[in-house]
Amino acid sequence: MGYDLEMEFAVPSYQRFVLVTTDRTVVNDGKYKELQDGSTLYLLQNKDQVLPVATEENINFVPHYNTLIESGTFEYFAEGQKSLPCALAELVDNALSATAKNTGVRTIEIQLLFDRTFGKPAVVVLDNGCGMTSKQLNNWAVYRLSKFMRENSTFESERDAYVRPDPVPRSLNSDISYFGVGGKQAAFHIGDSVRMISKPISSPDVHELVLSKEEFQKKEQNKEDVFKGTILNRKPGDYSHVTSSERFLHEVIKEETGRDSFTAVVITGVCPEHIKYLKQDFSEWTRQLAHIYHYYIHGPNGNHKTDNSLGSNVIPQIDILVTLRDKPSYSMNLRKVEDDLQTLYINSAVDTFEFKVKTSEGGTVDGVLRYHPFLYDKETYPKDLNVLQAPVEEDDYENESGTMNQARGKRDIFECFWNGRLIPYTTVSEFDWCRRPNKSVLPAECYSRFSGVLFTNDKFRVNASKQKFMDLELKLKNKDTLFTPVSNVQKASKGRNIQKEFTQWLQNCNSQFDKQVKFLGFIKTVERKDLPTKKMQHPWAVFSSIELNGKILKAKQIVKTQKTVPVLYGTVNHFLLFGNHDGDVFATGGQVEIIREPAALYDNSTKIIPISKIDLTATTESINKNIENDLDKLPAKLNVDWPEGNPWPQDAVFPSGTPLGPFRVEILNRNGKSISSKIQTGGQGTGIKLNVRLTVILHGPKGETKVCLLAPYIPNHGHWFKKNGCLTSLGRYSLTLQAVLHENGADVYGNKKLPSYEHKFTIKAGNAESFTVGTVNTSQRVGVPFNIPLQIKDCSGHSTTLPPELQPALQCSDLELSYETTGWSGNTFIIKGVKAKGRVQDYQQSKSYDLKVTLPGLKNDTQIIKISLLPGNPHSLHVKPDVNPVKVENGSPVSFNVEVHDEAGNITANPKQIVSCQIVGLNLQSVTDCSSTGASQIVTEPVNLKIINGEPQMLNVRFYMTNKKNVAITRELKVMPSCRVSHMELFCQGVEKLELKNEEKIEWQAGGVLENLVYKLYDESGREVQVTPEIASNIKVNWTRDVNLRALVKGRLPDVQVPTKVQEERFYQVSYQDQRVSFCFTIVPCPDEPARLKATVPENTVRLGESFAAPIKLELVDQYDNVTKGLTSACVKSMTVEAEGLDKSNIAFIWQESISSVAVTGMRFHSGPLGPREVRFSYSNYTEVVIIKVTAGIPVKLKLLSGPKPPLQVLNGHGIPTPFLLQLCDEWGNPSPDQRVVVEVRSSPSTVKVTTSVLSQPVDAEGKASFTVHTVKGLKGYYQLEFKGCFNKNPIAGPFVNFNIIPDPTKPVKLSVNYDTDARLPAGGTFPVFSVTIMSEEGSPMATFNPADLSMWWWKGVSSSRPETATELKCSKPMENEKKDCYHFRDKEIPQSAGKYTIQFSLRIGETEVLLSNQISVNIVANRPVKLGPECQLQTRVVSYSKDIASRILVENIALKIMDQHGNPAGQDLNGKVLVSIKCPDGKPSRTLPLFEGKTRTIDFVLKEGSTYINRLAIMEDSPGENGSRYVLSFKPEVTMPPTSLSPFELPFHFYNDSENQLKMSELTKKKDELTTRYKKFEEACSSYFDLRNMLTSQVLDINKKETALRDRLKRSHISVSRPLLIPEVDRFLEEKTAEKRRIERIPRRVFSIPNNFSGPDVLGKVGHLAVVSDDDAAWVISWHLSGDMDCVITRTIAEAQRINRIEHGRQQVMALDSIFVQGNRPLPHIRNGLELFSPSGNPLYARNLLIYPNEKQSCELVFKNLLGDTILIDDLDSATKYRKAVVENRIPCPTILTRQGNRLSARGKFGGTQNNAPPKDRVKMFGAPLPQHYYTLQEDIELLCQYKSVLLKKKEAEDERDVLIKKSLELQQKQQKMEEITEQLEEIERQLASVRPGKRVAENILEPYGLMIKRPRQKSMEMQHTL
Repeated sequence: MGYDLEMEFAVPSYQRFVLVTTDRTVVNDGKYKELQDGSTLYLLQNKDQVLPVATEENINFVPHYNTLIESGTFEYFAEGQKSLPCALAELVDNALSATAKNTGVRTIEIQLLFDRTFGKPAVVVLDNGCGMTSKQLNNWAVYRLSKFMRENSTFESERDAYVRPDPVPRSLNSDISYFGVGGKQAAFHIGDSVRMISKPISSPDVHELVLSKEEFQKKEQNKEDVFKGTILNRKPGDYSHVTSSERFLHEVIKEETGRDSFTAVVITGVCPEHIKYLKQDFSEWTRQLAHIYHYYIHGPNGNHKTDNSLGSNVIPQIDILVTLRDKPSYSMNLRKVEDDLQTLYINSAVDTFEFKVKTSEGGTVDGVLRYHPFLYDKETYPKDLNVLQAPVEEDDYENESGTMNQARGKRDIFECFWNGRLIPYTTVSEFDWCRRPNKSVLPAECYSRFSGVLFTNDKFRVNASKQKFMDLELKLKNKDTLFTPVSNVQKASKGRNIQKEFTQWLQNCNSQFDKQVKFLGFIKTVERKDLPTKKMQHPWAVFSSIELNGKILKAKQIVKTQKTVPVLYGTVNHFLLFGNHDGDVFATGGQVEIIREPAALYDNSTKIIPISKIDLTATTESINKNIENDLDKLPAKLNVDWPEGNPWPQDAVFPSGTPLGPFRVEILNRNGKSISSKIQTGGQGTGIKLNVRLTVILHGPKGETKVCLLAPYIPNHGHWFKKNGCLTSLGRYSLTLQAVLHENGADVYGNKKLPSYEHKFTIKAGNAESFTVGTVNTSQRVGVPFNIPLQIKDCSGHSTTLPPELQPALQCSDLELSYETTGWSGNTFIIKGVKAKGRVQDYQQSKSYDLKVTLPGLKNDTQIIKISLLPGNPHSLHVKPDVNPVKVENGSPVSFNVEVHDEAGNITANPKQIVSCQIVGLNLQSVTDCSSTGASQIVTEPVNLKIINGEPQMLNVRFYMTNKKNVAITRELKVMPSCRVSHMELFCQGVEKLELKNEEKIEWQAGGVLENLVYKLYDESGREVQVTPEIASNIKVNWTRDVNLRALVKGRLPDVQVPTKVQEERFYQVSYQDQRVSFCFTIVPCPDEPARLKATVPENTVRLGESFAAPIKLELVDQYDNVTKGLTSACVKSMTVEAEGLDKSNIAFIWQESISSVAVTGMRFHSGPLGPREVRFSYSNYTEVVIIKVTAGIPVKLKLLSGPKPPLQVLNGHGIPTPFLLQLCDEWGNPSPDQRVVVEVRSSPSTVKVTTSVLSQPVDAEGKASFTVHTVKGLKGYYQLEFKGCFNKNPIAGPFVNFNIIPDPTKPVKLSVNYDTDARLPAGGTFPVFSVTIMSEEGSPMATFNPADLSMWWWKGVSSSRPETATELKCSKPMENEKKDCYHFRDKEIPQSAGKYTIQFSLRIGETEVLLSNQISVNIVANRPVKLGPECQLQTRVVSYSKDIASRILVENIALKIMDQHGNPAGQDLNGKVLVSIKCPDGKPSRTLPLFEGKTRTIDFVLKEGSTYINRLAIMEDSPGENGSRYVLSFKPEVTMPPTSLSPFELPFHFYNDSENQLKMSELTKKKDELTTRYKKFEEACSSYFDLRNMLTSQVLDINKKETALRDRLKRSHISVSRPLLIPEVDRFLEEKTAEKRRIERIPRRVFSIPNNFSGPDVLGKVGHLAVVSDDDAAWVISWHLSGDMDCVITRTIAEAQRINRIEHGRQQVMALDSIFVQGNRPLPHIRNGLELFSPSGNPLYARNLLIYPNEKQSCELVFKNLLGDTILIDDLDSATKYRKAVVENRIPCPTILTRQGNRLSARGKFGGTQNNAPPKDRVKMFGAPLPQHYYTLQEDIELLCQYKSVLLKKKEAEDERDVLIKKSLELQQKQQKMEEITEQLEEIERQLASVRPGKRVAENILEPYGLMIKRPRQKSMEMQHTL
């Protein structure tokens, strides 16, 4: 309640007064009107009157609005830094406080909306916090209303006082929205207006408040209360109040409906300078924000990028997202910022020192110091990108290298955080305890290598803008402030000295982490025996290179020493660092081992010196020059001098006995100067003395014979060799002069062979003096040549040759001797082709002869040979009897006696001596065997000849040997006639006697009998033979079986019956003795008298209208139907023919003279019914009737009887279920059953492929043909089916059927594969991501397939078809927020073998592979080189130090290559060498190691392009080594700049000092290797079994889960499945669903009839094909309205539209999507702000809302928004006119209105007339109708059932595989049993090896040296049985 107080007083009229204000301004009439209410006035006598008493004045001191809108400018620019990051941080502070109590992810979004297309620029800060009520929003608007004074509720009972949050690590309590100042200052610093939008939790309303500078100014000008305003309370998502200039808010407000609570700060009026900074310096200010909120984003321990174990245990669920929406747009999560200062501090630090601080007022501080070490040649202290670094002082004398920077420099140590948030402009320089003391032992720079951070709670004050602390440093440096260290083990304690612990920590950091030398390429750890103290001998780490003072020194690099006596030149072998290290490490020092150079001079000696002794100033040129000069001290060649002036030329030939020597040898260097047979090594000694060793080697066939001599050095004379004895042995000689060491005789020094000289010559034999006879067979045969070998000798018994003119002489009594020629075979002289001839005894006895051989001219010229002579080879035949010719009776055999003679006339017997006898002219041949005695008898078969006229016949008989055709003789044979029956004659004794002739043809009346036949027999002389019963019994006839023997004896034969048909000629025969003698004849029947007229019709069926194909023949025949000669040419005039419907116009009777018949031609039926008809032929008294069947005429057309109803639409790839039935007809319409007509179906044009039941077929018996179209494939459009017939190659016209092909959106046609084609594919790595898109027939991506249906196949090599061995990879699971129309293959392992590979993708539907992608050829390269290895596994060798080189060979003919971890050659670009050495296994010490040939410990092999070839590697003779020991042969690669550390190849071998043990050991080792290999195979098989078993079990369980899940989905789809279904049950469901789906597809639907002839990835199609409409009336009127646009082609791009326009020459309408812009959706005109302005009739709605888009919904919506705009559809015209009138009355534009009755009311108000009334529906090309919803439900059910069936099949397959595997358990047990047997055998072998190796014991685990671990097979077997 208010009170009005007033007081009345009077002023005398005579007194004057004035009315003044408190500032003594006189108030007159004008001024009074300007006074404001509540102003204080004085009533005074004059304006200068002194106030008698004190007064009070009421004032209003509400601040000016500039206090609000300008305060941020002064606050943020006060520090001279960029202001926007701090201003944005104020808004983020509020968001962090608002989200403090969120249970899930706390999201804060900073959106920079600078895209002008969405309105004016704006900055939006959005959080998902608790939101604000209207009261809280009012409090936010009050300037400087802090959280301690706010009243959060209108009612006092609901007001909550401020509660301080509980302590948390680093004070990260989000309690940083504090003073009621920062948010408003920041908003007005960024822009001119701020809109606060907030929705509190559990509230349905959104509260909105707008503050703007413009509004403040208006209120001030209008004298209104500036700080008054309104809060808009609305529902979520309502943006009707938003102006078009702020249309970007539409999207922000739309998202409100999905949020429970939020707050959005929307700042507009952003000044251009701010926009430019925010866009151009995006990374800078986001980095500063990430720095301010580092610990809120990453947790209390910060962002540890390199070591996650050091990171925060619980990562805060705070996402601060920054999005710049401009062109281009991009976004960033501040968690992804990697270069904010705190991240750099944390990740460059190596150790931390933590402490706590407590002040007397209760303030607490957590402190952390981080040490950033000096590494190699630089400081690692991070640079502040936003602060200029302090310059390096010139007097920094401690920076010796000159490269070290100042670390922290002049910057303060500590950054300060308040409640976890950075206070950017307050830092603390240092504290007393961390300041460097005056007498510190640590370098001064150590105190500039640590950074620090302080975390305070809110007990320390900050300014309102949170940029500075008010009193932090004062409180921390107060004497009562307590600092205590904190470790990981114990908490802070008051008794601990922080300065002492800090100093100790700093010392540790300096000693452990500050590094000057970087050791690179760790190789191994070794023990150094060269050091005197045992403590320092181990461990020493070996490295391949170091980095020192900016230079890199590597192994194999040449160096020079300094401060050493003498100065050394050498090659770095490796670097040594004491301590346990296993990788790259930094250290302050170390040692280097160098190989002195030249290595050949110093014999590969090494020297270890400190790294500091390396002279880094020496150049490579100077070092190489000194090394090159030292090479002159080495021996290079030998000079040989023959003092007597008789030098031996190379490869000379000398006779036996030639003396060797004398000669002199001198050793020279490479310049040809004598080195006095000494190697001067530069030491204090006299050098290394040299001798020359002479070796003469005879290279004989049984080996080499060696003779060695040694010649010492004689000053000024060299090395002398005296004259040697004569050389008598024949052969090739090698004379070798070798320089050797005087001390031990070695010929190798410094891994190089000492110089040598080699001379080759030959000693040959002398002249011939005698000979001996070689082996000659003592038994020879007459005339058979043989050879006599002779050995020619010289005086020393050596084989030699004869003079070329010498001819041998042969002599023998009683024999004639001769020879063909002579010749040489090696050292043997041969007399060839010696023959002996003469009469000898028979083949069973022999006689000896003396054969004398003479070689004239020799000292001993004659030798005698004993031989015996036997008959020779067959030469001729002798046949008895000697008479010529030999007579024989015809039919009798002949006998002959035969002898075989040699060329001397001796009877000879030889193996296979067969004589044949052949009678020329007869096929008679006989043989006899004369092999035993040389003689035999031949008896021929009977001779049978045909005797002519009874005269004898002459023949020749030829005798010959079958294996010697030239041994033959011929005799004559005379054959005499015999008395046997030889021929026969027949007679017919009728009225006249008729003599028949053999093989005669006899004409006889048809049906008659040939009687009274008799026969006679005659012999070879022509005499008649009397017929006896015996002879008669051998007489046979062929016309009857009934023969009278008595009649035959009398010479009579049975009668012959003649056939009734004249065509039946018959053969008759009489024979004697099985046709040996026979007589034959043939009877030809003749016709009888005419009996009737016969008509012969060629066919009984004729087509209507078609003439007979052949003439009808008329004949007169007898009683047996034989044609007579009764017709003549004149009879044709008397013949007639009659029949129904017969066309007589062309009938003709034609006489045929040759066959005595009449041909009737030109007969055809031209009318009458189909069926049989009588045709009557007449002539004289003869009549003949025939029946002719008349059928349909020639087929001329096809008629479609039945088929599918038009219009016919077919989905591409589908069929037409209704068959097409066609009928074949003639020209009269009669059905023609002519099955010769073939009907075929063709499609037009040829681009469509139609698959029918048959492509062509003949008509059936009724003349019908049925075609069923199974599939139709082609582009979208209209096509035709054409049915055609073919008869005698003439076409028959048929019907045409039009149909329309619609693309099948469910059919996949292509697999499109995208991947990074530039990616490198290393073996064993990971393939790049392959993205596979399944394209449908419409050209759109398909997302309906299960990822499991896609497979990725790869195989090695290139082949057109996928091999069976190809590897299948399955598709990866889709990721969140990933496009569903693309399938990805991620993280797929690359094959481990390098080479060319082929990749192909496949799509499988069910069990059928339906689609393959194009093959992709890729090249898989080797991975990084990691090791040296052989191409194949090498066996363990066993060697001994024997002289036999085969026993000393370690490896032979092997190739070693640099490989990756998978064995692929990977070092093609690596060159260097392979260092081969011998070491003990496992680093064990050994006193003696075997030496290689040449007495060397190491051997180098050239490594070229990553490969080296070792021909042979062996140990030396008498090599040192422990008998029975096992050594390792190490092949270490040494290359320049290896990409990675290369592991050496190691090969174990056994060493023995006796060959017997070596042989035994070799056999045992070989057997052990074989057993070990078998054991590995069995173990791998067992391991694979268990792995496969577990995998299959897991697979079955997973499939069962999938089956259960799919079954539940089937239940939800109303498919009854109470239990797991069987596959037949699933198939039954699928058949039912598929049948129902096909039934729906066959239901006729409305389709758009214009063909769509354009397709492609950038083509959507024609407008009429893009949408379907279910309502018929709506489809009609909308299609008519868009009739001008229905055939317009829609493309995605302008380029594609231009391409189509060019192709069609401008005739085709086109429209590109990227050229369309449409406004957003708006309500119907009668709706404003969600409320109806009036209630319309006629159900108005936007016409575009009735369109359904089967594909590309978003693009189609854009198209039809552009075409239809806001066109409205209403029921009728009356409702349309009323609606338009009401809309216009509300002053709202009305769009075009269509009615379901076909009317159009244009946007201008026109209606009526032809233009505004739709034509009939059948004249409008209408949108198609959609399939019913039930169709899509069926499609989903079918897909689900297919997935379920696939799971069932996989389940069965997995279970079957598991069952098959379980059945193999017996095989596994057998393998385990074999493993036990192998283990026992290996143990036995190891015991035997131990017995062979002296001092060795049996290994506890036999297989451990081979990398195998013996498992207990029995226990494994029990485990397997338990599992099974």
